[in-house]
Amino acid sequence: MKRLFWLSVGAGAGVYATHRVKRRVERFARSLTPESVAARAVSSGQGAGERLKLFAADVRTEMRAREEELREAVRMDQAPPEQDDARPRRVLRGRYTIIDDDKDGH
Repeated sequence: MKRLFWLSVGAGAGVYATHRVKRRVERFARSLTPESVAARAVSSGQGAGERLKLFAADVRTEMRAREEELREAVRMDQAPPEQDDARPRRVLRGRYTIIDDDKDGH
């Protein structure tokens, strides 16, 4: 009687384990079909696009803040200083640096 009991337990465990392994293999095989791979690629691509948009927005925000800091540091928004020299001078756009034309080579 003991042997019959343990034989039944072993056979039941074998059937259960085989069933579980079969289900897992089938699920894995379904995940590798072309349709499921394409669907996964599309969903991850959409998520990557969203993350990229958020990153670009953060970069633009921080870029504007840093530009304001730099403008304030070099006082770029102010008018260039006026000088009463007779020598020809020019003002570089953007930095308002005064350069003598004879030193510049132009």
